[in-house]
Amino acid sequence: MYSNRHVVKISLPILLSLLAQNIIQVIDTAFLGRVGEVELGASALAGIIYIAIYTIGFGFSMGSQILIGRRNGEKKFHQIGEIVIQGILFLLVPALLLIAVFKLGFSDMLMRLFESENVSEAVSDYLDWRVYGFVFAFANSTFRAFYIGIARTKVLTINSLVMALVNLVLDYGLIFGNFGLPEMGIGGAALASVIAEASSTLFFIVYTRKTVDLEKYGFRRITFKWAVVKKVLDISIYMMLQYLLSIVTWLMFFVFIENYLGERSLAVTNIVRSLYTIVTIPSHALGSAVNTMVSNTIGAGRQNEVLNLIKRVTLISLFSMLAIILIVAVVPRLMIHIYTNDTSLIDDTVAPLYVLLTSLPFYAIGTVLFSAVSGTGNTQRALLYEIITLLGYVFYTWIIVVYLRLSVSWAWTTEHVYWGQLMFFSLFYLQSKKWVHKKI
Repeated sequence: MYSNRHVVKISLPILLSLLAQNIIQVIDTAFLGRVGEVELGASALAGIIYIAIYTIGFGFSMGSQILIGRRNGEKKFHQIGEIVIQGILFLLVPALLLIAVFKLGFSDMLMRLFESENVSEAVSDYLDWRVYGFVFAFANSTFRAFYIGIARTKVLTINSLVMALVNLVLDYGLIFGNFGLPEMGIGGAALASVIAEASSTLFFIVYTRKTVDLEKYGFRRITFKWAVVKKVLDISIYMMLQYLLSIVTWLMFFVFIENYLGERSLAVTNIVRSLYTIVTIPSHALGSAVNTMVSNTIGAGRQNEVLNLIKRVTLISLFSMLAIILIVAVVPRLMIHIYTNDTSLIDDTVAPLYVLLTSLPFYAIGTVLFSAVSGTGNTQRALLYEIITLLGYVFYTWIIVVYLRLSVSWAWTTEHVYWGQLMFFSLFYLQSKKWVHKKI
C-alpha cells in the first residue's frame, strides 16, 4: 500500500522536474517580455501550437506509462524495455513527418488564424526553429514514461535541471545576441529550446545505459515490433486524441483573445498562462504520480486500495494548492513583475490573475481524479469525458469572448467551467467501480 510518504517520494521528483521544465517557459516569457509586447503574446500562441502537435507523442507516451506501470506491478519487468524501445522508434516517424509538413508550408496556413500581422510574423519566426524539437521531445516523453512507470523518478529532476540550465544560457545568448551569438529575438528562444531538448535526450541515453539493469527490463536489440506498438496504441490512441483536443481547444481560447480583444489582452493572457503553469505544478505532479500508482496497484491485484489512495492524493493536492493560492494572492504584482517592467501591463494583469486563483481548487481536485481515471486503463472513457467537457468549455468561451466581448478577467472563468465538469465526471466514474476488472 502506498503511504503518504510514498506518495510524496514519488511525486516530489516529478514536481521538481516539472518545475525545471517550466522554468524554461518562464525564462522564455520573461526574456521576450523585455523584447516587446507583440513577442510576449506571440510566444504564447506559438508555444501552444507546438504543444498541440507535441500531444501526439505525449499521448502515446502516457499510454506507454500506464502499460509500464501495470507490468511493473505484475513484476513482468522483462516486457518493459520493449515498450520503451518501440515507443521511441514509432514516434520517430511522426516527428520527422511533422518537421517536413511544417517546412512545406503548413505554418503559413496557421498564420491565417491571426488578425495581427505583427503577431503572425512573430509566431512564424518561432515555429520555423521550434519544429526541429519534435524528434527530441518525443524521445524524452518516452524516457519519462519509463522512469515514472517504474516509480524511479529522481532522475527526472536531474534531467530537467540540465535542460533548464542549457536553455537559460542559450536564451540569454540567442534572444539578445550575447556571448558572441546572433541576436535572433523570438526565433532565438525557439532554437534555445530545441538545443535544450536535445541535451535532455542525450542525458537520458547516457543515464539509462549507465544505471539501468538493461537485462532485467528486457532492453534487447533495437528492432521494430508492430505487436508491441499496437498494444500501446490500444491504450494511448484515446489519450492522444484527448490531449490533442484539449490543447487545440486551449489554442482556440488564445486565438479568440487575439482576434476579439487585441494584442494587449493577448500579452496579459500569456502572463497569466505562464503563472498558471507554475502554480499548478504540485497538482500536476501528483496527477502524474497517481496515474502510475493506480496502474501499479491494480497490476498487483490490490483494487480495494485504489479509492483510498486517490482520496489521500486528492487531499494532498488540494491543501498544497490552497497554500500556493495564499502566497500568490498576497504578492500578485511581484509575481507579474517577473515577466514585464511595464506598470500598465502589470495593472491590467492583476484582476485576471485573481480570477485564475479562484479556479485552482477545481484544478487541484480535477487533475488528480482525471489522471486516476486514465490510470485504471480506461482511456476510452477518459476521452469521452474530455470531449463532453470541451464542448461545454468552447461554448462558454465563445459566449464570453466572441459574443459578449467581456474582459480578460471574465475570459479566465472558463477554467472554472472546464475543471468543474471534469471533476464531476471523474468522480462519478471512480465511484462506480466499473474499472475494477479492467484488463490491459
